[in-house]
Amino acid sequence: MSSQKIQAPKGTLDLLPPETARWQTVERIAREVAARFNYFELRTPIFEHSELFHRAAGETTDIVRKETYDFQDRGDPPRRLTLRPEGTAGAVRAAIEHGLLNDMGARHKVYYIGPNFRYEKPQKGRYHIHHQFGAEAFGIASAEQDAECILLQMHFYDRVGLKGTALRLNSLGDRTSKQRYREMLREFLLPKLDQLSDDSRRRLDENPLRILDSKDPRDVSACTAAPSALDSLLPESRAHFDRVCELLGEAGVKFDIDTKLVRGFDYYTGTLWEVTAEGLGAQSAVGGGGRYDNLVEQLGGRSTPAVGFGSGLERLLIALDAQQIKITPDVAPLVWIAYHGEPARREAFRLGQSLRAAGVRVDLDLTGKSFKNQLTLANKCSASLCLIVGDTELQSNTVQLKNFATQTQTTISRPELLGQLQMQSRPAESHPSLPSQHAS
Repeated sequence: MSSQKIQAPKGTLDLLPPETARWQTVERIAREVAARFNYFELRTPIFEHSELFHRAAGETTDIVRKETYDFQDRGDPPRRLTLRPEGTAGAVRAAIEHGLLNDMGARHKVYYIGPNFRYEKPQKGRYHIHHQFGAEAFGIASAEQDAECILLQMHFYDRVGLKGTALRLNSLGDRTSKQRYREMLREFLLPKLDQLSDDSRRRLDENPLRILDSKDPRDVSACTAAPSALDSLLPESRAHFDRVCELLGEAGVKFDIDTKLVRGFDYYTGTLWEVTAEGLGAQSAVGGGGRYDNLVEQLGGRSTPAVGFGSGLERLLIALDAQQIKITPDVAPLVWIAYHGEPARREAFRLGQSLRAAGVRVDLDLTGKSFKNQLTLANKCSASLCLIVGDTELQSNTVQLKNFATQTQTTISRPELLGQLQMQSRPAESHPSLPSQHAS
């Protein structure tokens, strides 16, 4: 049997302590913000029938053509399945399947946090597995619902402390407006066919909007004077977009209108947006979203307006690092139990279980190290308080309580212990930083 080490697949990333504590804090903030806006958590499978993503994202998109992880399972006959590349399609499928949108006027607001999978060239902040915080609002067609989704997303960035954010807006309008713009853009680019990249030449007939999203310098140059998407909007779509802009302005949210902004999925209609942040270089987007009023019907449900967004967590954390913004993990202070002798060791183990049952974060050495080494281990694990148990304490039903911050040590009776721990525990904000590696 080979003894060669097995490494994680290229394009994936292990998250280790203390980094996982930062992730947990960001995810907690996301849940708190979503709850303030009355969104409820939805969890869907990480793989779905391939048809779902092909119909939703669009057969001609690069995501479906080049980036999805497709496989067959062991069924008889085998099913064609796909690891989810994004969260919206699964959320829509779940809402349809479970009848959430069957009734006329039904409205549901959901959010999700989880991994997505895309086969892209690995680079900083973009892996084959990326995690996303997303939200979807079904059943409300008003501009106010668009604005609420944008405000939720911006509030999330504000809560985690992200700086230098910039919001860009555009609108493709309703189905008719979008089709008008596709034709307008195709007519503009057709005389420039020889200037386009090979991919964009193919896109010109299949989906000319994708050309606007190309980073190829040839395509960027060809699209420099492209017509504005706003010029193709029918009056109702234009009024909707103007109202979104008005609501954001009233809320004090700054934004720019970018008439070349498109999203990577074909299902988007109406309002589109993207948020960028300082510290990410050229690929500065941290999230974005838009309205998709036709997708529920396209996937077999009742015609239902919908809007939502997704925010990449890897890119968000990279931006926070680049901006030197520290996220304080919401971790209770650690109480360490140290002991002298075998009887005290047994009592320390029992005491630890009792305190944990009372809600205290507790650890202790389980290997029988010397008392001095136990204290060294406590410091490595960033303990705030230490309970010391020996023969004297066993006889008197007391413990010694040592505060590492103040370097004070007092004798506490066992009945008073829990109250004293609560008094001397410091707030989460002032905890020592988590250990940079597993203590040993």
